[in-house]
Amino acid sequence: MRSSEAKTKWVTRWKYEMTAKPLRRGVWALKDGGYLVRTRVVDPRTGKVQELQRVLRDATLIQAENERVRLQSDARDLVSGRKQTPPQWSSYAASLFKAKVNEGKIKSAKGRERWSSTLARLIPELGHFFVDELRPAHLIAWRDKLAVWMHEGMPSIRKSDQGKKKLVSLAPATANGWMSIVKVICGAMTNHYELGNDPSDVLEYFHVPRTYTREQPNALAPEQAGAFLAKMKELYPQHYAMTFLGFAIGSRPSTLRPLRRRGQTPDLLWEEGILLLRRSHSMGKEIMDQTKTALDQEIPLPPAVMEVLREHVASLDGAMGDSDYLFPSVIGGLRARSVLDQPFRQVVQALKWDLKLTPKAMRRTFQDLARRANIHDLVTRAISGHTTERMQRHYSTAQNAEILHAVGRVAGFLGGVAGETPEGGHTTH
Repeated sequence: MRSSEAKTKWVTRWKYEMTAKPLRRGVWALKDGGYLVRTRVVDPRTGKVQELQRVLRDATLIQAENERVRLQSDARDLVSGRKQTPPQWSSYAASLFKAKVNEGKIKSAKGRERWSSTLARLIPELGHFFVDELRPAHLIAWRDKLAVWMHEGMPSIRKSDQGKKKLVSLAPATANGWMSIVKVICGAMTNHYELGNDPSDVLEYFHVPRTYTREQPNALAPEQAGAFLAKMKELYPQHYAMTFLGFAIGSRPSTLRPLRRRGQTPDLLWEEGILLLRRSHSMGKEIMDQTKTALDQEIPLPPAVMEVLREHVASLDGAMGDSDYLFPSVIGGLRARSVLDQPFRQVVQALKWDLKLTPKAMRRTFQDLARRANIHDLVTRAISGHTTERMQRHYSTAQNAEILHAVGRVAGFLGGVAGETPEGGHTTH
């Protein structure tokens, strides 16, 4: 140990180990590296005191002195009322969440649950920083920790797992979701407190493995859809109509669950043969008075679809028969989010298909069925509720027969298919 270090007297002050005396006015060296900068301003008119301090880990003594000057200016602004006191990141994040709910920017129960569970993960890691002291380096270190968690597992925060040191998996998509909320919070606080630079700009999203593959497209080929529905009707007749309608119009299960067949504002107009999609159910008992895309849809239904729905309603009895919902639960309320998960798995298993199929396959398969039926893209989007061509393509799966036909037509222009042109004529040699 150097003699200068041996002679340094360390004391604990403001929860930090630091030099007993400041190196410069308002600047102390920290034992574990860096500096603590502190300033105190008194308003001579009111006697109001404003104290500010910052810890600088990677800074020179000159930079620490400059920071003290900046803090002193900030403190004067705070005392005079020209500037607001920057809160801790945890307080700002919670207040922003509440404001977004109050303003209706976060509408669904699922959206509130996502923000709430994400903040439960973020606040222990970032919440102790004040909004104006959160730096890109802090967020980079946090992202590095996420990378470790994705590889080794992360600590569970469930109450039932407290004290057990249980590790749970962290998917890249989940980590990216956390980062997206951090970016929203940091962007808002940067504007709110005129911080200049958004510290979250340095965050890069993790690579997410492709969700759908050739072997597992989470969609049925048009030739499979009929067999799937027939087996669903055989094994789970109570879910057949809902599944049939899902394949027929490509709607999200969250839009199908709150459909009402009668009452003051029914969504199925029996005499006109029209289905109104204008509500959404994400979780619990709460129904959002709009769809996920905030787009109300009016879909005319052909007689074949109406007949399936009439047979379904005629089969309802007891609490289900008394319910206003088109697809009620056994007690007459809303069906659970997972109501179709097991039926889909069991039907695929009974058909002995090597597929992992979820209810989202209804929406994806509809796109392929509509294309096979030569329905114009504009009409397809009007039915499924996709607002852009990009999302329509995202939910589509080009079938081999379509690709073969397309490649054959292109190759025909080159004289590469048995010497024939696309029109069926023969090329000359």
